[in-house]
Amino acid sequence: MATRGSIASSPQISTKSAIQSVPMKIKRMDLEARTLPPAQKATLLAKLREYKSDLNVLKREAKKILASNDPFSARDELLNPGLVGRHLGPGLDQRDRLMMATDRMNQTGERIKESRRQLNETEEVGVNILQDLQLQHQTLLHTQHTVGSCKPSVTNVCKFCF
Repeated sequence: MATRGSIASSPQISTKSAIQSVPMKIKRMDLEARTLPPAQKATLLAKLREYKSDLNVLKREAKKILASNDPFSARDELLNPGLVGRHLGPGLDQRDRLMMATDRMNQTGERIKESRRQLNETEEVGVNILQDLQLQHQTLLHTQHTVGSCKPSVTNVCKFCF
């Protein structure tokens, strides 16, 4: 038989995981929308801005609802803002603090790795764009030179014909 706490925690867990997964999906949609033609891109980017604002509203509402279900959350938030959701007793010893600090460092390290990955991807896209622009520039210069060298010949032919 399920206890009252396990019934309440299941929707909370699914809500938290759903809310955490949405920003990455919005980011992917944003990247895809930016590759589309300008007419489609403008409408999709406007929709994505709406989605982002809706997500922020939902996050705030979910936080309020989850906090109202937890009698310790307000007290914990006031006493230990960095430890909200971790109901540790008054006997928080050095080992527990060290474990929490290690967890936070690992999470920060993962965020840094993800940021570096995104930075490398962005840099690669920028390099590709610059290469394409350089190629287009060379093509334009070659075309301009070709047209410039043909101009005297066309002028002579026009004089000869008329």
